[in-house]
Amino acid sequence: MNHTMSATRFLPQRTLGNGLTVSAVGYGAMGLSEFYGPSNDEDSLRILHEVVECGVTMIDTADVYGRGHNETLIGKFLASHRPDVVAGRVQISTKCGIDRPADASYARRINNHPQYIRACCEASMRRLGVERIDLYYIHRADPAVDIAETMGCLADLVAQGKLAHVGLSEVSAATLRRACQVHPVTALQTEYSLWTRDVEHEILPTARALGVGFVAYSPLGRGMLTGRITSTETLAEGDFRRSNPRFAGDNLAHNLGLVKTVQVVAARHAATLGQVALAWLLSRDDKLVPIPGTRRSSYLHENLAAIDLKLTADDLAELDRAMPASEVRGARYTPEGMKGIGA
Repeated sequence: MNHTMSATRFLPQRTLGNGLTVSAVGYGAMGLSEFYGPSNDEDSLRILHEVVECGVTMIDTADVYGRGHNETLIGKFLASHRPDVVAGRVQISTKCGIDRPADASYARRINNHPQYIRACCEASMRRLGVERIDLYYIHRADPAVDIAETMGCLADLVAQGKLAHVGLSEVSAATLRRACQVHPVTALQTEYSLWTRDVEHEILPTARALGVGFVAYSPLGRGMLTGRITSTETLAEGDFRRSNPRFAGDNLAHNLGLVKTVQVVAARHAATLGQVALAWLLSRDDKLVPIPGTRRSSYLHENLAAIDLKLTADDLAELDRAMPASEVRGARYTPEGMKGIGA
């Protein structure tokens, strides 16, 4: 029997950097707009309502998701949940720094120029319908702009009352250190899961040493760690995993083999594979918050119940041995998607 959790107004909390306290598991809203096949706004608003009812306080979005659609959708949700916003039961994190053309292509460029950041911030505030953004990330660092200049711009936006907290996404440890010398960084958001563990070498220890919280996106390995994906043929048309190197051909077959140990540990605890993957992440650091995304009520409840799953030291060691970073095959993204990673 799977671990289950009934709807509640309270989840265990974790404090990121700079005193920002959020639910131990957040919610990644990207899939409500694109990348994982079709969705519709009515269903999306319904799941967002349930997310908040379940006690999740941090909803994560970005201006680039659906080219503004995701923020507009969340803004519509926030307008009907104003008491939750005022009481701090809903906190929104969003991002800027990836500039995509208006056409349907996946092309992108990284832009951290202060004028661009200020314009993006104000556009996000309009779409979200908020007077202040709770946590604002630079989505990818721009090699053409000094991080000190970028952080100076963010510090000005904080001073103006437009941002409560600032964060960075997918930056190197060296960039994070330099950024913290200019202005406090509340959170570093980077992909992290059992099958994406690059951050363990230098980035996660650096964040810990600097008192920066860590927000883990794609904590379920884009669905791979749930055991529900065995072929890309079952994925919807337009699902970006159909062209993702880790889901391609021999890479997929090899990576599926790595998930077998997760199945063993899950069976031991009468839990799902996804719950084991999330519980493993939650054990890594007490300032770490994963943000799984889903469009299904059952998966939302399943993910949140992982908070109560306590893995033993032997479980954790078994999982660590089974999926070292060197064993996973395929790049995290296509070359276009890798732009700005580790800058």
